[in-house]
Amino acid sequence: MLRMIRKIARNILTSYYRPVKKFVDDPLGTQQKTLNYLLEHGRKTRYGTKNHFDRITGEADFSRLVPVIAYEDLRLWLDKIIIEKQANVLWDTPVRWFAMSSGTTEDKSKYIPVTKESLFNGNYKAGYHMLGMYAIHYPDSAFILGKTLVMGGSQQVNRIGNGIYTGDISAILMKNLPAPARNRRTPESIALLSDWEEKLQKLTDYAIGNDIRAMIGVPSWMMVLLKKIVQETGRSIPDIWPHLEVFFHGGVSFLPFQEQYEKMIPSERMRYWETYNASEGFFGVQFVPESKDMLLLLDNEVYYEFIPAGEWNKAQPDTIPLSGVEAGKQYAVVISTSGGLWRYKIGDTIEFTSTNPYLFKLTGRTRQFINAFGEELIVDNADRAINEACQQTGAKITEYTVAPVYFDDDNNGAHEWLIEFETPPADMGLFRTLLDESLKKLNSDYEAKRAYDLSLSMPVIRTMEKGMFYEWMKFKEKSGGQNKVPKLSNDRKYVNSILQFVASKS
Repeated sequence: MLRMIRKIARNILTSYYRPVKKFVDDPLGTQQKTLNYLLEHGRKTRYGTKNHFDRITGEADFSRLVPVIAYEDLRLWLDKIIIEKQANVLWDTPVRWFAMSSGTTEDKSKYIPVTKESLFNGNYKAGYHMLGMYAIHYPDSAFILGKTLVMGGSQQVNRIGNGIYTGDISAILMKNLPAPARNRRTPESIALLSDWEEKLQKLTDYAIGNDIRAMIGVPSWMMVLLKKIVQETGRSIPDIWPHLEVFFHGGVSFLPFQEQYEKMIPSERMRYWETYNASEGFFGVQFVPESKDMLLLLDNEVYYEFIPAGEWNKAQPDTIPLSGVEAGKQYAVVISTSGGLWRYKIGDTIEFTSTNPYLFKLTGRTRQFINAFGEELIVDNADRAINEACQQTGAKITEYTVAPVYFDDDNNGAHEWLIEFETPPADMGLFRTLLDESLKKLNSDYEAKRAYDLSLSMPVIRTMEKGMFYEWMKFKEKSGGQNKVPKLSNDRKYVNSILQFVASKS
């Protein structure tokens, strides 16, 4: 009987790969169909009327007539939905959910519209793609026979109007899951709790008593949960969950956390599968086991455009369609979706590693970089450099953030690294040297600015006490869910906030 159940489960999972193969075989045709579909709905909206969607016949018209926008531009249209209760503003079906994302200078949170179409034909469809791409490589997978531990966000009800719900995108996804899928995951009553400490304890109690076979979440917060479980039980993770086989992770780079997970879960059967989902949509999934490069998802009602690196800071940047991208170059992502986002800059930067199929890796954020001295440091550089320094010194980190130290009368500029170590290096001076050397190898602009210490001095490293980033995130009311510690900042806002918090604690 069990063998029959396993066979059925295997057939279901691998069937999810068929749509993936279809768009991999015809990527550009799939994107053209997506654009046509979006415009068909967009022509019935107020936004479409204002931007002459009726005159758009293809990619060239679309990029010429419709402006590239950021959240500040979108907010004016959201007010028409939220405050003025207008219909058919950005999309021609009702908006009942808004996903909350990290705020702007004007707002604590951004509100990203979620429609029935973007939820079911976008996010959920992409979730099936994720399962298919994993299962096609591991046909022996049996994780759906057990429970999936989900580290999600929180839900707030009726916060911005009658009948309109807000919450982390993970909460919205869980709230609307079909019953069979919901029954295989962390109970909604726990997963959607807004109090982080209460949620952490109840997740721990739930997880200890269930057959957990898969995990979904952000690596940093899932690690907090796993440590608590080990601490409370005094047992290892493989001992508690002998059938655990996969962690579908996203939100931050897995590279700085990989060693910690391998130490926490010393099991040959354990696998880690990269995903790229955000409040605005689900865009990429790891394609093969041997590489973390992700496949761009092309049939989930998202039309993509890309801004080359030199155009990122322009009000109306030049964009290129998927057909024009090149491997090895940096791009900022622009999306149009069935959620009612039109040529919207999501703020993420990627680098294509292949154009057949379209594989990419996340490299950072358009607003998370350091270029105070012309060094153009991006998150991907920082992640790889700190991982290299850790590997060579045996160190392990929990979190880090970096900001510039500006010139003064006595000193050149530098980068200040606040690092919380799980296992500190025996020789911090060697660690700093290795970090600096790795950054030079990864980034020629950084190497040039470091030459002879003329404009950029050696990195400054401050070691944070264990748990300090976690305490700071709690203090900022950013615990759990999709909240992340900013890795890089071109100013000292975050670093100064953390240092002030540390000073207040001492």
